[in-house]
Formats: sequence, structure tokens, C-alpha cells
Amino acid sequence: MRPQWVFAAVLAAATAASWAWIVPMARDMYGPMTGPSAWMMATTWDARHLLLLWAMWGVMMAAMMLPSAAPLLLLYAGMGRRVTVTTGPARLGVYGMTLGYLLVWLLFSAAATALQRVLSALLVLTPMMEAATATASGVLLLLAGAYQLTPLKARCLSTCRSPLSFIMQRWRPGLRGAFRMGAEHGLYCLGCCWALMLLLFAGGVMHLGVIAALTIFVLIEKMAPFGARSAPISGVALLALGVWVILS
Repeated sequence: MRPQWVFAAVLAAATAASWAWIVPMARDMYGPMTGPSAWMMATTWDARHLLLLWAMWGVMMAAMMLPSAAPLLLLYAGMGRRVTVTTGPARLGVYGMTLGYLLVWLLFSAAATALQRVLSALLVLTPMMEAATATASGVLLLLAGAYQLTPLKARCLSTCRSPLSFIMQRWRPGLRGAFRMGAEHGLYCLGCCWALMLLLFAGGVMHLGVIAALTIFVLIEKMAPFGARSAPISGVALLALGVWVILS
């Protein structure tokens, strides 16, 4: 079997496993809260609970972002068979790239964990991990909407939508080079999507509908033919929604 097909199966399995961890937790969070989400109701957030919260964010980011990175990773897996590398087996390069990409989102998850605990301490978030007031939700919507209209968003989205150009311009040999390429692409991806991820605080960190909607929207932005035009349109829509939420 060709290495890229093996990797495609591994990538699909990793994504499915991430969703298999998130979905029962989300359903329990908005249900009896006696199953896999029971630890979220802790009154004292010690190191163990913070580690679990970071793991939750990390797995959730993997579930949401790996599908949108698939075009780049699969393209690299296919090219790795034909490009001579000087360090490390070519067939393992794509796994190094994937680890580099995921590292960026694991670091973001650590920041999101810290932000969540701060917002909870300030009573901006409820124990259900949702914005406590309409004003808080509206501010998050305004922030995400405004960022959708920035040049930085447009630049990062353009890079994410051009995996072949990214590989050709930033090719580095070996496992270390692949890891660095994955981390660089992860930074562009983070620059593209960080504000959208903050909308999880507005709609509910573990709200399955919000998680699914954001995942689909990120896929549309990065892969649909009209994806580049969706960013400013969604920005205006989020700004209008933010104003409406605050005023209503």
C-alpha cells in the first residue's frame, strides 16, 4: 500500500478518535453530567483538572483542525515519495509535519485553558463554559467579526488555501524540516482561525452544535472555491450579530 494511503487512514482514524472523545463528553455536558464530563464540575481546579481541561481543548482542536490540514498533509505525503531527502526516511516526513502542526494547536489549547480559567474566575463564563451575559457573547462576536476583515486574516487564509505553494516555497528536507514546515503552517492556520475559536466561549465550549458549525466553516474557508470571499462576508455578519446580541 502506498505511504500516502496509509497516512490517509491514520489521519482519518486520529480525527475520528478525537470526535469519539469529544461527542460523548459534549452530550453528557448538556445531559446528566455524571459521565465523561463530570470532572468539569470540579470546585477546585488543581493541576490534575487543569491537565484534563488542556487535554479536552487539545483533542477538540485536533478534531476541528486536522480535516482542514488534510490537503497539505496528503500532498506532502505524495510528494515525499518523489523528492530526495537528506535526513530521515521520506515516508515518515508527513508524520513529523503533522506533529509540528498539532504542536501549535496544543500551545493554543494551553492558552485557551488559561483564558477559560481567568474568565471563569471573573464570572464571565458560567460553570457550563458559556458566556454569562449577552454583553460577553456580543463582545466575542464583535472581536471575531472584526478580525475576519483584517489583512492578517486574509494573508493567513490565502496561505492555508494554497498548500502546493506553501510546500514549494518552504520545502525543508528530513524529519526536522518536515516538523518545522508543519509548525509554520500551523502558525498560519492559527493566524487564520484563532478568533473563530474564541466563539466557543460565546456559544459554549462543549456545545456540540457550535463545535460542528465552526469545523464546517473552517473547512469552507480553506477548501471551498468561494472560501476566500467567505471571510469578509462572515465578518460583517458576525459584527451585525454581535451588535444585535448586545442591544437585545
